[in-house]
Amino acid sequence: MRTVHDDDGQRYLLVKRSSESSLVRHPETGEERYVPNDRLTVDDSTDPLSLAAGAVSGPVRRVLSACRDDRALGLLLELDRRGPVPARALLEYDLCESDVLGLVGEFRAAGLVVEAAAAGERGYDLTDDAREALAVLRAGRGDR
Repeated sequence: MRTVHDDDGQRYLLVKRSSESSLVRHPETGEERYVPNDRLTVDDSTDPLSLAAGAVSGPVRRVLSACRDDRALGLLLELDRRGPVPARALLEYDLCESDVLGLVGEFRAAGLVVEAAAAGERGYDLTDDAREALAVLRAGRGDR
């Protein structure tokens, strides 16, 4: 699979190429259509799998990247449920201090958590992007 763009600069995933036209897929909508080859340019500067990931919102992708396991996701969900949480209260989750600091650092770097006052102490709270992403992930849960 390759990345291509049309005359307007819109990027697509190249699905199939023939002598006169190519079948391309819009990365966000999944819509496929044929475009004449002379209107397409190969775009080697954009990884096709990264472009395909554009079908998922940026905030959700950041949560998926930052949460390497269930404990990390669970901590993010607890921050969402409890609101601003004092930093020392995060140790209640049977995580050592270095694990908590590591996770919170990753969340901050991903733009998911910010420092916030909590019960008169230094603490952490989720960003709006994190709340939005968690809502999307919860909505897709289903009972399977």
